[in-house]
Amino acid sequence: MIGYISSALTDFIMNFAEDSNIVNLHAWSLGSFSGTSWNDVGIAAVFTVLGFMITLMFSKPIGAFLLGENYAKSLGVNVRFFRVVIILLSSLLSALVTAFPGPISFVGIAVPFLTKRALNTSKTLVIIPAVFLSGAVFVSICDLIARLAFSPTELSISTVTGILGAPVVIFMLIGRKRS
Repeated sequence: MIGYISSALTDFIMNFAEDSNIVNLHAWSLGSFSGTSWNDVGIAAVFTVLGFMITLMFSKPIGAFLLGENYAKSLGVNVRFFRVVIILLSSLLSALVTAFPGPISFVGIAVPFLTKRALNTSKTLVIIPAVFLSGAVFVSICDLIARLAFSPTELSISTVTGILGAPVVIFMLIGRKRS
């Protein structure tokens, strides 16, 4: 329902926007680094490093929470506070990575799953940095494919991540159904 409300507000605003802004919004909504400047990269880097550090600070409570709410409580984690912090942190990091290139599908689902499977561990001090790094590498490779596959025409990054990420999500869902 929130998605529908957001879409309605976007449509409403677009009715009063200039044509050039509508074209920019359309390009952004497909996901692309084309319009990103080095200034944008600097801003994103500062907030990404900050988010990474905060996430690492919460690695032990994250690990405890992964084993269950009661287990986390028994280790002294304030679950109510922890939930708020994790929701705010994940929302801010999601907003950050969406602000510049636009929405890029399947990265937040497929990359952590593949990283955890590849490393064969659930240690949060290993997984968190690995997911940050592998997500950046995955999106960079997908951006390269999007730019070069049908050159001079440029695909959106979401097209490439969808082609590569959707089978991973399907595999995840089939695996969960079996277990």
